[in-house]
Amino acid sequence: MKVSGVRVEGDALGAVEVPLSALYGAHTVRALENGLSSGPRLGECVDFLRAFAHVKAAAARANADLGVLDREVAQAIVVAADEIVGGLWLDEFPLPLVQGGGGTATNLAVSEVLANRAAQILGSEPGRYDLVHPFDHVNRSQSTNDVYPTALQLAVIDLSERASGALADVAGTLDALAEAAGDLQRLGRTCLNDALPVPVAGYHAAQAAAVRRTAKAIDKAAGALTAVPLGATAVGTGVGAPEGYRERAVAKLSERTGRELRSAGDLFDALAHLDPLLVVANAVGTAAIALAKIASDLRLLSSGPVGGIGEVTLPAVQVGSSIMPGKVNPVVPELVIQASFEIRGSASIVESAVAAGELDLNVMGPVIGRQLFQALTTLEEVAQAFATRCLAGLRWNQATVADHLKGSLQTDVERAVLVGHDLVDAEIARRVRSDLAPAEEADHQ
Repeated sequence: MKVSGVRVEGDALGAVEVPLSALYGAHTVRALENGLSSGPRLGECVDFLRAFAHVKAAAARANADLGVLDREVAQAIVVAADEIVGGLWLDEFPLPLVQGGGGTATNLAVSEVLANRAAQILGSEPGRYDLVHPFDHVNRSQSTNDVYPTALQLAVIDLSERASGALADVAGTLDALAEAAGDLQRLGRTCLNDALPVPVAGYHAAQAAAVRRTAKAIDKAAGALTAVPLGATAVGTGVGAPEGYRERAVAKLSERTGRELRSAGDLFDALAHLDPLLVVANAVGTAAIALAKIASDLRLLSSGPVGGIGEVTLPAVQVGSSIMPGKVNPVVPELVIQASFEIRGSASIVESAVAAGELDLNVMGPVIGRQLFQALTTLEEVAQAFATRCLAGLRWNQATVADHLKGSLQTDVERAVLVGHDLVDAEIARRVRSDLAPAEEADHQ
């Protein structure tokens, strides 16, 4: 239960009033005064917050092993971090995700909550900082410069894995449609005009291949993020950390996350250039384009059912009109298309933020994080909806498909190979004039 009242804490700028029972402290209150009231809060970005807690716990373990942090204090910090990983104390992180200062406010907020919770574990109370201090203990051997991008990369890896898994579900559903199609053929179209027959199985198999290709690109891009800058401290110098800290902290972080992490090869590069995150953003945008293309095709093929192509029937998942009874719309494909706009917009913002880095540190990590988290989550959700609410119930209307195959140009193509293109062109022209003649005569009458 929250206790009413306030406590007074101090920072370099003076005294600050903090809610008495809050686990956050003066630095969080200061940052709240300078942040936006809109947009996601840090406590809502569970994957990022969990990653940050893992980083802090790994650092505490490494510091204790190297003798620069009391083991009892380190253990209390680890226990507090594990609680955050488990989903506790999320309401203690009210800061907006996007903020100035390169993420310093986020690092301080996490450090404050961990310090105050660790103090409680050791029998003290929030706001005293005599047993556990946000800077001296929780942030020992660290800088925002290295812990923020490390946590950001870990969160992106987790979210990428889930998005890639959802794309795999889409590809699997398309594989099932290909297998169910048998030897069914549909009229292929180029420039939206009649062309040659296309096997429905091949059509869906090609879609599955495209989706798998984009998922593989996301996996590859996210894989590059396993090289983390933890231990770089301020601007890549490693200053303030004991010898051997970087290797030990990364090893502890690997143990906690269950991932094969490694130290970034060039720490100065890792802090100054965030283009690996742009590669992820572009891969996610490409996946969204692939899904949108498939969704757009199915929306077109399902148009009608009388006045359109009508070769495909999509599952009816909701009422389609407030005035026309019986109308059903392709709402899931339209959702996929609109989501692709947002995802590609996020990729564009990430590009601008990566390009805005200057000198020794790119301080635009918060907006990169927000856009990547949003894009990956949206991709995961929309892919799941596409697979389960649309593709799984798709049905080909075989009678309509057979009727449209009458427009196939295959016979003409094969005849052109035998007698020449010009002769077949002339035959088609005569046939078209013959087909139009009755209508022209009717017009004259």
